[in-house]
Amino acid sequence: MRDEKTIKQGVRLAGRGSLSNANGRYEKQTLSYEDDGWGLPEEERLLRTHVTFEQARSVVTYNRSPDLPFDRSINPYRGCEHGCVYCFARPTHAWLGMSPGLDFETRLIAKSNAAEVLERELRKPRYKPAVIAIGTNTDPYQPIEKQYEIVRSCLIVLRRFAHPVAIVTKGTLIERDIDILSEMAAAKLAAVGVSVTTLDADLSRKMEPRAPSPKRRLAVIRRLSQAGIPVRIMASPMVPGLSDHEMEAILTAGKDAGAVAASWVMLRLPLEVSDLFREWVEQHYPNKAAKVMTLLRDMHGGREYSAQWGKRMRGEGPYAKLVASRFDRATRCLGLRQQMVPLDCGLFVPPKVQGAQMSLEL
Repeated sequence: MRDEKTIKQGVRLAGRGSLSNANGRYEKQTLSYEDDGWGLPEEERLLRTHVTFEQARSVVTYNRSPDLPFDRSINPYRGCEHGCVYCFARPTHAWLGMSPGLDFETRLIAKSNAAEVLERELRKPRYKPAVIAIGTNTDPYQPIEKQYEIVRSCLIVLRRFAHPVAIVTKGTLIERDIDILSEMAAAKLAAVGVSVTTLDADLSRKMEPRAPSPKRRLAVIRRLSQAGIPVRIMASPMVPGLSDHEMEAILTAGKDAGAVAASWVMLRLPLEVSDLFREWVEQHYPNKAAKVMTLLRDMHGGREYSAQWGKRMRGEGPYAKLVASRFDRATRCLGLRQQMVPLDCGLFVPPKVQGAQMSLEL
C-alpha cells in the first residue's frame, strides 16, 4: 500500500491526491514511463507545484443549470493544489492539454488580472446584479492565494460595487478576508459555505491531502460565524460506503461551530475522475472499494456517473433516497436551514470613475 514517501516513476508524490497522470481525453498521443534497461536507480525528485499566469478576457461565467442556485460565478484559478481526488473539476484540465490527474493539482493557472476584468464587466450598462459565486470549480482559497491575493482583489471590487457574493471553500485563508466579508455580511452582501467531507483526519489526509484538516475547517466556521458572516456547512461530497455514515456527525459539528444552514452532495465521478477515484480507493481502501463503486453504480443506472440534470448531484434509487432522508431529518432536528437567507441585490451601484462625465439624472 502506497504512502506519502513512496517513489513512483522517480517522483515522490508527497501530499498529492491522484496516483497517476494519464493524458486528457482530447490528446491524440499517450505518454508512458518505461524502464530503459540500464538497471540504475531513478533520481528521486519531489513533484512540486508550478504556477503560470493568464490574462483573462472575462471572469464572470454564466450557467443555466437547474441544479445550481446561482447563474454566475468567478473562478480565479484553474487547477487546485488541495488535490482532492474526487474533485469533479479535474476534467477541465483536459481542455488545456493537461492531465486531470497530477497535472490538475500541480500545474496551476492564475488569472492575474481578474479584479480588473471583473470591474470592467460590472460597469457594463446592461449588467444586472445577481449573486456571484466564487469557488464553484476550484477552491479560491487554495495555498497559492496567499501569495497572489487574486480573490481578495476581487472581493475589494465587489465591496466597492455593493455586489452580493457567495463563497465556497475548504481553505483557512478565508480568515484573512474576514475584514471585507464581515462588512459585506452586515449589509447582507456575503455568505460562505465551508465543505467538510469527513471528520476522520486520516481519511481526509488521504482523500484531500493539501486541504486543511476537518478540525481546522470547523474552526473556520466558528471564526466566520463570530464575525457575523452567515455560514453553511456543506457535507460534500458524501462518499457511499466510506464517509456517508458521518453525515449526522458532520452536520452536528457544523451546527456547534455556528453554521446556520446546511447542504449535501453525493460523490460525482465525471469523465476522467471515475478512473482516478477508482484507482485511489482500490489502493487505499481495497477492502471497501467494491462496495463503494457498486453503490455508486446503483445510484446512476449501472454507470459510475450520470450527468443528467436533477440526478447528477445526488443520484437516485433506494440508497440515494435513504441518504437524502437522513439529511432532511438531521437538519430538522438541528434547526439548520437548507437554504441560506437571500443576499441583497438592490444595493448594487457602480462607483463613480474619477474624472468621468456626471450623469444628467436627478
